[in-house]
Amino acid sequence: MENENDHTMVKIRLHGMNNSTTINAMIDSGATEDFIDQEFCNKYQIRTTKAKNPREIYLADGEPSSMGPVTHIATVPMDIGAHKEITTFQVAKLQHHEEILGMPWLKNHNPRIDWGQGKITFDSERCTTMCLKESPMVYAIPEAEALEENLISRFSTIQAKKDKRILIKKMHKDAKIPTKGTRGAAGHNLYAIEDKTIPARGQQVVKTGISLRLPNGTYG
Repeated sequence: MENENDHTMVKIRLHGMNNSTTINAMIDSGATEDFIDQEFCNKYQIRTTKAKNPREIYLADGEPSSMGPVTHIATVPMDIGAHKEITTFQVAKLQHHEEILGMPWLKNHNPRIDWGQGKITFDSERCTTMCLKESPMVYAIPEAEALEENLISRFSTIQAKKDKRILIKKMHKDAKIPTKGTRGAAGHNLYAIEDKTIPARGQQVVKTGISLRLPNGTYG
């Protein structure tokens, strides 16, 4: 995902068991599978089933990825503009995205992608006969905007009002969830993901590798 020319962001709509939700997915020609985030499935009641062959996910250097292991799949109705389909995702612990449409999806639908102009056209024989009702073209979304929208969706104010919990998302593989030193402690301990020396009476910005959303009416 480091090469900007091999991925783009697009708005999709997924239909769960009880409701539908709109989110931004990454189309990534460097991904060997189609993935959906485990937490996202839980939040939006997207049904998952056990995979016939659970497996690990490996990084380019051969080390197991923190995204895995993949033990479940999710088969979900999905809309991209007027393009409608049913997609099977591998359920993984995605750190920065909710959905990734990789090579299996690209091969199945073979969309024509103008990476420079951010245009995605579904004009393959399969899509024009099976998937489309109207215009075959959709537009990509700037990645920074898409990721911000996804973060807001994941940390929705509706959920914050409902349970008044602090919502935490790990944004780095080495990040640690805040903990309380004692049961009666008023606050939580934060953990840095980098080494920094802070002089006496000095100030420094220290990376924690987490993102927080506080309930309405609180501050921090």
